[in-house]
Amino acid sequence: MNHKKHPEPFNSPFETGIRSLAILVAAFPESYDLQRLVEMDYLVVHSGDADGPDSLHAPLPMRAGELLVRHGLIEKGLMLMMSRGLVQRVSASDGFNYLAGELAAPFISSLTTEYSCRLKVCAEWATGEFKNLSTQEIRNITHRLFQQWSSQFQSIQSSGGGE
Repeated sequence: MNHKKHPEPFNSPFETGIRSLAILVAAFPESYDLQRLVEMDYLVVHSGDADGPDSLHAPLPMRAGELLVRHGLIEKGLMLMMSRGLVQRVSASDGFNYLAGELAAPFISSLTTEYSCRLKVCAEWATGEFKNLSTQEIRNITHRLFQQWSSQFQSIQSSGGGE
């Protein structure tokens, strides 16, 4: 059997669901809408780009595709976590938000792999660092970080560092 040591950049709904769960546990008792979770997920995965803890995932050339698939994967991951009673959907003024359920914190605490421990650190950092910003302000930051990364990667490619 071929077991992979490192997470893939385009995670499964289970992996994105666990990351969303860690974010919601760190943010508790706050609840987040889907767009804020998408932005926070980017910051948790690429925390090193935002002067936070070391990033969970290596900076890969495929990062451009992440922005396209992240929204749907996070939504599927949230549905999976809701089906297990770990996340609750609550009414909000402009739709609904997601909130860590009663079993979420004990579940996240039970995860002890190196990746899970780093995930918890990054989730706590991101929710604390950006808690006073609006989702749009966070989105502006993530897009700026993404553009900086893209231009750095393109300059490496054009100088012969890439293929």
